[in-house]
Amino acid sequence: MKTVTIIAGGHKINSRLTGILQFAADFLRQKQVNVQVIQVHQLPSDALITADFMNQDIVEARQKVEQSDGVIVLSPVFQASYSGIIKTFLDLLPQKSLRNKNILPLMLGGTYAHLLVMDYALKPVLANLGATNILTGAYVTDNQITEQDNQTYLLDTDSETRITNQLEQLLKGLYKIQ
Repeated sequence: MKTVTIIAGGHKINSRLTGILQFAADFLRQKQVNVQVIQVHQLPSDALITADFMNQDIVEARQKVEQSDGVIVLSPVFQASYSGIIKTFLDLLPQKSLRNKNILPLMLGGTYAHLLVMDYALKPVLANLGATNILTGAYVTDNQITEQDNQTYLLDTDSETRITNQLEQLLKGLYKIQ
């Protein structure tokens, strides 16, 4: 069974970003993929900020990434960039830790004005970590996700379609399907 780790760079569990995470995780699990989630904001902040590579929680999170076949980098957009939470965690990964992995960036922003943050800010960092198979990714805006009463989220048809297309590309890469 293939394994995909989702690195979630939000600052809380219940947010629209969680809607994307839930959708992606459910989709992959239905396709018989083992899904692991790293909620970076739940890692010890002192270990993240001081780059404590020996902290057990950091070691375990890094191992999840290193042992995965694919990685989804999920981030909100703040100030026309990916979250600092994501950057702090990515800085703790070994330089070539994304080599030979299928990488899918998924981002949530308030407006399409920051759509290029994925290509011009996030993807170069992922490439520096050894990623050679970085998928196009999907960018979703806040107004495309609705929070339901039971702390679940509903994505609109357009965002579901775009994310599904990217998840299918991820699966093709995992299983080397042409």
